[in-house]
Amino acid sequence: MKKILFLIAILLTQVGFCQNFQSEFLKYCQSKDTLNQLKVLEEWKKSNPNDSELFTSYFNYHFSKSRKEVIELTTNQPNGQSLVLKDSLNKTAGFLGSKIHYDQKEVKKGLVKIDEGIKLYPNRLDMRFGKIYALGQILDWNNFTLEIIKTIKYSATNKNNWTWTNNETRNSTEKDFLLDIQTYQMQLYNTGNDELLKNMREIANEVLKYYPNHIESLSNLSITYLLAKKYDKALEPLLKAEKLDPKDYIVLSNIAQAYNLKGEKQNAIKYYEKTLEYGDERAKKYAKQQITELKK
Repeated sequence: MKKILFLIAILLTQVGFCQNFQSEFLKYCQSKDTLNQLKVLEEWKKSNPNDSELFTSYFNYHFSKSRKEVIELTTNQPNGQSLVLKDSLNKTAGFLGSKIHYDQKEVKKGLVKIDEGIKLYPNRLDMRFGKIYALGQILDWNNFTLEIIKTIKYSATNKNNWTWTNNETRNSTEKDFLLDIQTYQMQLYNTGNDELLKNMREIANEVLKYYPNHIESLSNLSITYLLAKKYDKALEPLLKAEKLDPKDYIVLSNIAQAYNLKGEKQNAIKYYEKTLEYGDERAKKYAKQQITELKK
């Protein structure tokens, strides 16, 4: 009995040390004291090299350290705040603004650490999402996509029984997980880069491999074909989505648009009328305008 109590005491002491390291690290993160951050991480590694929070902390340390803000003079207005420079005729000559640059060596160090963490703790969704976030920030869209696909695949293995910080159970559903994946899909779409349509398509197809009735992914898949002017290919997933939910006005509106672009006016009107029946005010207004145009 004494041996058991002694073992419990050791375990509790180790947990206490890990929590102290974690709180110390966070304290130095807030003060942006990178020297003491590294000191804590090195001591933490000696004490408990396989602590899950050590890997996320190392990742945060390297990724934060990689981020550099530089002042840049450009002829095009940059995102965010900028200073407008005028010439002698009071015409805009350029813009002075800040640009975020990432030190690739530091990024790589962070990615190595988070990969070690994911290998030891494959159910830690925050580790996976943290890596995806970083890849998106450095605009590494191919690895961004690959990491999302890996996460989707693993969601089928662990049945979406994910954990989060401190290995606590993440009380979320399959629907919540797919909503997160949808956010990443929109991140790709919002770049406005048509070359990334294939990345969206790969993710949508991977989702549908395991969740064949996911309407949002069916819609995403159709959008990649619509923008590529492959209207018949776009209609296939949309018509499947309509069977799953005949009242989804976004799907109905997209079907109408596909038929419209394809030149099939009667089918386009038919689906715009369905949009009028089930859509919100904005969708109804747009559908009404399109019907008027198509009937001219």
